[in-house]
Amino acid sequence: MADAVVAFHAAFILFGLFGAVLLVRRPRLVWLHVPVLAWGIWIEFSGNYCPLTPLENRLREESGGVGYQGGFIDHYLTPIIYPEGLTRGTQAVFGAILIGINVLFYWRFVRSRR
Repeated sequence: MADAVVAFHAAFILFGLFGAVLLVRRPRLVWLHVPVLAWGIWIEFSGNYCPLTPLENRLREESGGVGYQGGFIDHYLTPIIYPEGLTRGTQAVFGAILIGINVLFYWRFVRSRR
C-alpha cells in the first residue's frame, strides 16, 4: 500500500507540473488541474508536507518497514519526491518551477482558445 501511495503521489506531482499540457485536448480538466496546482504551490511555499507523506510513512511502519529493500518505486520515485536535504529554499525553487511551467502552459492554452 505504501508503494501505491508513492506512485499516486508521483502521479499527483506530475499532473500538477504538466497537467496544463492536457488542456489543449481536454479543456474540462482545468477544473481538476487548478486545485491540484494550487495545492502544490501552497505545499511548496508553506513548507508543509503533503498528507500523503505521513500516510506512506505510517503504512511502511505498520508493515515493519518492508518494501524499502528495493524495487522500482522506492529506488526511482522516492528520492525524487522526498530528496535528501530538502530545505525551505529548495521548496521555494520547486514552487517557482511549478508556477513557471504552468504560467507558460496556461498562457498557451488561453491563446489557443481565442
